[in-house]
Amino acid sequence: MLIRRELPADVDAIAEVHRSAFAPLTPPGSEPVEPGLVAALRASSAWIPALSLVAEDRDGTVVGHVVATRGTIASAPALGLGPLGVRADLQRKGVGAALMHAVLGAADALDEAVVVLLGHLDYYPRFGFVPAADLGIAPDVAEWAPHFQARALTAHRPGVSGVFRYAPPFYEIG
Repeated sequence: MLIRRELPADVDAIAEVHRSAFAPLTPPGSEPVEPGLVAALRASSAWIPALSLVAEDRDGTVVGHVVATRGTIASAPALGLGPLGVRADLQRKGVGAALMHAVLGAADALDEAVVVLLGHLDYYPRFGFVPAADLGIAPDVAEWAPHFQARALTAHRPGVSGVFRYAPPFYEIG
C-alpha cells in the first residue's frame, strides 16, 4: 500500500471510497454526505492540498482517503480531520490506521499545532487523541462534546484554548 497526496485524477475514486465506506451508515436509497462534504471542502479556502491523502493498493487503485482542513480555535489556526474513509471490503485491515499516521505526520511536518475531530472513542485514542476538553478545546456545537477529540502536535503550545470551529462546509452538510 502507498499513501500519497491526492491528485486531480483521484477525485472520482475518492468519492467512490466515501460512498462505499459510509453506505452501511446511510439509510437505504440515500447518498452518504461524505462525498459531497469532501467536494465542498476541496472548493473552499479551508482546503490544504498537502493534507488530502489517499491509500493506493498494489494495482494503483485508490482504496482509502483522509483529509484535514483549516479550522480555528478562537482565532488561532487548527485542523479539523475528516472524513476518513476506507472502501468497505478493506476496512479493519490497517488502511485507516496507515492514513491516520500519514495525515498526522504530514500535519506535524507542516508545523500545525493541533488536530481535532468528532469520532469514535474506541478508535482515535490509539493515535494520541484525547478528549478535546483536556486541551482546553470545546466544540461550537455542545452536543458534539462527548465525541470531540484533539491531538496535540509538536508545534502545540499550551494556552491555545477556546472554541473550535470547523471549515464552513461542515455546517452545510446534511
